[in-house]
Amino acid sequence: MIRRLLLVLLAVCAAVLLPWTTYLGRTLPASHQADGWRVAWVGFDIALMLLLACALWLGRRRHRMATSVMTATAALLGCDAWFDIVLDWGAPDDWASIAMACVVEIPLAVVLLVSGRQLLSGGMARHTLTAEDVRLQRRPSTAQILEALEDGPATVEAIIELTGLQPSVVEETLRGLRRSRHVRRSRGGRWVAVPISLQRPAAESLSPEDRQTVEAFYDGKILQETELFEWAAAQHSEFADWVKGSRSRMLLTERELIRFDREYLDLVMRYAQLHAAPTGQTRELAVRWYAFPTREDHERVLAAGADR
Repeated sequence: MIRRLLLVLLAVCAAVLLPWTTYLGRTLPASHQADGWRVAWVGFDIALMLLLACALWLGRRRHRMATSVMTATAALLGCDAWFDIVLDWGAPDDWASIAMACVVEIPLAVVLLVSGRQLLSGGMARHTLTAEDVRLQRRPSTAQILEALEDGPATVEAIIELTGLQPSVVEETLRGLRRSRHVRRSRGGRWVAVPISLQRPAAESLSPEDRQTVEAFYDGKILQETELFEWAAAQHSEFADWVKGSRSRMLLTERELIRFDREYLDLVMRYAQLHAAPTGQTRELAVRWYAFPTREDHERVLAAGADR
């Protein structure tokens, strides 16, 4: 009900603004002297400064309101650019207003609009799984190196010391992990683990041999997840308030499902980066989400395909 009322309110406001804007365009004078000119601009810049500071404060805390504040800040920057150019047009120093708008205000507004979600989540790299990735993950050295990097960036020498692996094995594994975007090398020469979302490749893009390798990988993952859920089901009464879950049915297109997945990953990254190390109040949680066709829908699609 509230959503519908808000939509109606927005529609009414948009409809009313059209004749109002037409009226102003016909009746407003070309020039006007304002006694509060200085107060208006100083107040505007103070508001802009406060919004930028608020966006910084909320962004550092990964608060969800940061995106709303950044959107409002971008709107004010756009207004600033518009009024600077329009009100200074034809003046001797109008080039300064145009330059400020093109170089600072408009680019900054675009950055705030586009990068709002990344400020909260930090972004998550996406990589389409390959058979080479699967073979790399099967190596014992891969798990050892990624575990060594969980405590933070490390040099090759430090990784060798932590894992006890041969230098050649460490370097070869790091090269493979870098190709699959699991790690990156910082400017200081240290290796850093990178959060990544592995995307399932299209079956037709793989050779028969690689397809079998990838399918076996996912079969193993499903088996691990099944075992995890069986264990959690047996222990759930001991978790107290540390277990949460929800179930839902919804109708989505494939594109909407992809968008849902991306927004979920952004949410996961936002919360995953709240604590760099365990504390007395934190616990390590297994967080999952799954979406798949219902049994009825799957059987309906199979039946429709059989009838063709």
